[in-house]
Amino acid sequence: MAGTTHTVTNQAPPLAQYDVFTADRALTEAVERHLDPPVLEEGLSELTALGRSSGSAQVQEWGVQANENPPRLRTHDRYGHRIDEVDFHPAWHRLLGKGVSAGLTGAWARPGGHVRRAAGFVVWSQVDAGNGCPLSMTHAAVPALRADPALAAEWEPRLTSAVYDRALRPAHEKSGVLLGMGMTEKQGGSDVRANTTSARPLAEDGTYELTGHKWFCSAPVSDAFLVLAQAPGGLTCFLVPRVLENGARNVFLIQRLKDKLGNRSNASSEVEFAGTWARRVGDEGRGVRTIIGMVAATRLDCVLGSAGLMRQAVAQAVHHCTYREAFGGKLVDRPLMRNVLADLALESEAATTLALRLAAAYDDGSERERALLRIAVPTAKYWVTKRCAPLAVEAAECLGGNGYVEDSGMPRLVRESPLNSVWEGAGNVQALDVLRALSRDPQVLDAYLGEVGRARGADHRLDGAVKDLLTELADLEGAEGRARRLVERLALVLQGSLLVRYAPPQVADAFCAARLGGDGGAAFGTLPHTLDLATVVERARPEV
Repeated sequence: MAGTTHTVTNQAPPLAQYDVFTADRALTEAVERHLDPPVLEEGLSELTALGRSSGSAQVQEWGVQANENPPRLRTHDRYGHRIDEVDFHPAWHRLLGKGVSAGLTGAWARPGGHVRRAAGFVVWSQVDAGNGCPLSMTHAAVPALRADPALAAEWEPRLTSAVYDRALRPAHEKSGVLLGMGMTEKQGGSDVRANTTSARPLAEDGTYELTGHKWFCSAPVSDAFLVLAQAPGGLTCFLVPRVLENGARNVFLIQRLKDKLGNRSNASSEVEFAGTWARRVGDEGRGVRTIIGMVAATRLDCVLGSAGLMRQAVAQAVHHCTYREAFGGKLVDRPLMRNVLADLALESEAATTLALRLAAAYDDGSERERALLRIAVPTAKYWVTKRCAPLAVEAAECLGGNGYVEDSGMPRLVRESPLNSVWEGAGNVQALDVLRALSRDPQVLDAYLGEVGRARGADHRLDGAVKDLLTELADLEGAEGRARRLVERLALVLQGSLLVRYAPPQVADAFCAARLGGDGGAAFGTLPHTLDLATVVERARPEV
């Protein structure tokens, strides 16, 4: 009969119209664990609302539209006037507006704010990772601005606002603003002390004139930017507004937009300063120390963003295999596919659990928790972001040829997956930062060992891994050549400790066997077959 060859069978339904937050058991349990009762109910309510929005067909379509219609630079208007504006698809503004209104820039202004925001960032990253960049930098700017209390009092309420105002006008006329960052230059990259952008004092009131070039400046249509430049007293941090208080545009010349592998919805640019007005943040010569609080917060967001990408990849893979039949049964029930899915689920849950634990440390704010963050943030940034890319590729393979087709959404996850490892300091930078923290501050190792020590005696493989790690840490002379190996072990032991304490026994057992006990291979899907893998996979399955 005509048309019978086009009857569609044995295809998974779209993973849509579901609650992205509630469907993620590792994430919901972490929120319940780290939020105090007075704010828990409110936090769960707002995250459920964001989760439902994120899983809706409409919002998912916005994510597709924003990536299929990348931003376009307009340097001049039709009359030849320099305007330096970037045009975005309307979907970008809808997504960014929702992210701001959901509190993804407001962690510093409410109790339990970092855990609530972190969970929201994981959820929202699964819609479109591109708009996470301006959300992240706006959030992270707060600790840097606090180096100047007057400046913080002026800008912090605008940065933590739930209002998205895209109009190009002076910041003091707006209820909410976005803030970007420009540190790297073409001759220096991660070595920001090699920056050549100069800052000439204009007056005794902390105002300067900047001249120079920034190689990477993401979200160049933000309301202001934190940048580093060479002042008479050395490398210094500056606030550069896009529009001056009198309404005139500052000299902020967008030279080009980067043509990137992924993160297509977000505009990343090169910019020129040529007599650009700026206000000093902190003391001259203390630029790195001033801006480091912003860098640490954005690095944690790299961990959160990667955890979100990993979760979406796993959710798509498990969802597909739950419905797809092959070789006489559901794919999810085939022992070999179950092994692959369980291995992916372990990686995703370990990333989420670690990321939310670090967010909770920000909320705590005690000296011990701050010490833990100094070693754990670069450790997590190194390891979690590096695991994201192989996980995304393996998850796409679970869909077979369908996973290589754009309509599945998996190619976008694959293209996005390496980014967070590169952004805010690539792997070697993170590893060296860990070594620096260990050598300069004995408190960071004490805090780390105190954290992993909470699981002492609960799993013999974890205990053995801690013992081996202590042997490695006993001799840090000439450690740079083995820094990656050391940081990897620091990350795995910390993840293992958290899962042993908080995850179901089946998850902790599988993680410790494969990641700490040496009973796993280099590829995903090489877990010991004797483990309870069905329970691990079922825990990762998103309920629609």
